[in-house]
Amino acid sequence: HGMSAIIFDMIRRYFLHLGYEVRYAQNFTDVDDKIINRAAELSIEPGVLAERLIEDWNDEIAALNILPATVSPRATEEMPRIIDMIAGLIDGDHAYESNGDVYFSVRSFPEYGKLSHRNVDALMAGARIDVNEEKRDPLDFALWKRAKPGEPRWESPWSEGRPGWHIECSAMCSRHLEGMVDIHGGGRDLIFPHHENEIAQSEAFSGTSPFARYWLHNGMLQLNGEKMSKSLGNVVPLREIVESRRSAAFRLQVLQTHYRAPLNFTYQGLDAAETGLARLRAAIEPADGIDQDPGDGSLDSLTDTAADAEARFHRAMRDDFDSPIAVAAMFDLARAINRAKPRHAEAPHVATAQQTLGNLATILGFDLARSTEKPEREAAPLIELLIDVRQQLRSSRQFALADLIRDRLLEQGITLEDTAKGTIWKPVERS
Repeated sequence: HGMSAIIFDMIRRYFLHLGYEVRYAQNFTDVDDKIINRAAELSIEPGVLAERLIEDWNDEIAALNILPATVSPRATEEMPRIIDMIAGLIDGDHAYESNGDVYFSVRSFPEYGKLSHRNVDALMAGARIDVNEEKRDPLDFALWKRAKPGEPRWESPWSEGRPGWHIECSAMCSRHLEGMVDIHGGGRDLIFPHHENEIAQSEAFSGTSPFARYWLHNGMLQLNGEKMSKSLGNVVPLREIVESRRSAAFRLQVLQTHYRAPLNFTYQGLDAAETGLARLRAAIEPADGIDQDPGDGSLDSLTDTAADAEARFHRAMRDDFDSPIAVAAMFDLARAINRAKPRHAEAPHVATAQQTLGNLATILGFDLARSTEKPEREAAPLIELLIDVRQQLRSSRQFALADLIRDRLLEQGITLEDTAKGTIWKPVERS
């Protein structure tokens, strides 16, 4: 969920950068079978559990620097519109009532399957399709469910009950997005049946097409090469990333993979992303030193590198939001800045390149500003000792070992900067 939220926040931010006005809707399914069953296990009301989960989610996405949604409708707040849509589908012979339940008639919508490219006649009742004797066809899906004892319920013309999963999304889009979605997002696992059902019920109700102009589906998250899912027990809680103050590194890890591709999450990959983030932040930091040779022509090269990186960044983002290429352009620019700073600390070319890097990072939702808080006082002597050892290694031309010390310190959140006055160290904030 965190990965998907980061991806669509990245897309939203780029549209904002281009000057578009973005109305971003994200709905909460605050009543469904899973919530009801889990609330019963905890001996609390489903609404109490849903509220707790929503609060946790809002805290977590804020830590990931995800912009809040323009509208955040909840299924329980959309009941009048949901009931109106179901009634309209029944009147149009696209749905039917059966013992207090209401089902959408899949075969009443000739274009069913156009998103997932599935043939209705080839679909079999089975995985993800409920086998229910009250249905006219095994492919039909629930729009309204008659409440069981102890379940939340709302009045309707058919029974006291609650909506099916799919109809709430159509009702939300109808009310908050005027029935037409410019870009509809979600994970690849939602293409069928969820998004297919959204299209069918929305277009059958409105009589217009398309329900959504563009569909963007992100790849699935994997853990050590295996799909991450609660059923397999291989889930990494998002709160674990947030509480370890590695949310910015996780954001970078996500954006270094194209949104359509699967992301294989590993802690080694998260460590690498954190190291990369430290390099970006180091490039933004003001240089401590003096110009040694401002006339060697390298500043013109830095200016060219900044312009090239900016052009590559936007070219990639305009090509199906190719964030890995955009991030790579940022790293190339950061590398050039870090090389130029010790020799040209006061040069305006450096400041301009740093501003370019900061602007590109902001577009992707990164704040490269560094905390001024110092590490624990007791760590300072050890860091100074390692700097002295590194200098001796460099003097004896043992550059591989010297670089190893620098890289290991960077992994621990300490960046080294070689200046004309000597090597200085600074902390890198984890966020």
